[in-house]
Amino acid sequence: MDTYTHGHAEPVLQSHRWRTAENSAAYLLPLLRPGLDLLDVGCGPGTLTAGLAARVAPGRVLGLDASADPLAEARAAAEQARVEVTFDVGDVYALDLPDASFDVVHAHQVLQHLTDPVAALREMARVCRPGGVVAVRDVDYATFTWFPADPGLDRWLELYAAVARANGAEPDAGRRLRAWAHAAGLRDLTATASAWCYAAPEERTWWGDSWAGRATSSSFAEQAVAYGLATPDRLDELAGAWRAWRDAEDGWLGMMHGELLIRV
Repeated sequence: MDTYTHGHAEPVLQSHRWRTAENSAAYLLPLLRPGLDLLDVGCGPGTLTAGLAARVAPGRVLGLDASADPLAEARAAAEQARVEVTFDVGDVYALDLPDASFDVVHAHQVLQHLTDPVAALREMARVCRPGGVVAVRDVDYATFTWFPADPGLDRWLELYAAVARANGAEPDAGRRLRAWAHAAGLRDLTATASAWCYAAPEERTWWGDSWAGRATSSSFAEQAVAYGLATPDRLDELAGAWRAWRDAEDGWLGMMHGELLIRV
């Protein structure tokens, strides 16, 4: 089993709940239409899955996650959105699904956490029907940039990369998606990029509170201490840097994502 750097603590789910089809899968939306069958790998609390399901209804939609922890919330999100989605625990390396069983196979912010993203892409392509599409989107942490400058946030970014790589993961996944697809033997590719930006006071509050919480009360924090990469006091300092950014009147933060549409 891979080690998920973020875990499913409340500050992490707070971030995941913000994700929608519009703000996290715009590159895929033009290809969706009613009646397509869609698999969402790494569905988390299901807000993004529900948005995709609304666009392919009455097509079959299955959301899988490596952990059962967020799935009750995912089912509630689908019920609130009035869409039909089945949620279950699944392993992206060994999907318990027949070959060619979905028209769309989607994964958002998944490959960056895997020790073998190439194997995952092969498996996702296996369950995609001929003529269908595998769609993946991942952030590239090295593109994080913010204002005002803060050495505490510089240290946070260095620590995050160190923890992720100690888990065998790749925090700068966005730029590598095309190379991973090629290594998986996939060649019909459309690569794009898009950004998230947080600047308005409510956006800074949401993102700053999320990462201040993750810095001290999440799997990331536990792993940082267990690996000898940080102390609890240092994590408290990083949380303070996030709160200072949150409260800065001129605060701004942006990050780039790599996106890939793979025709099977």
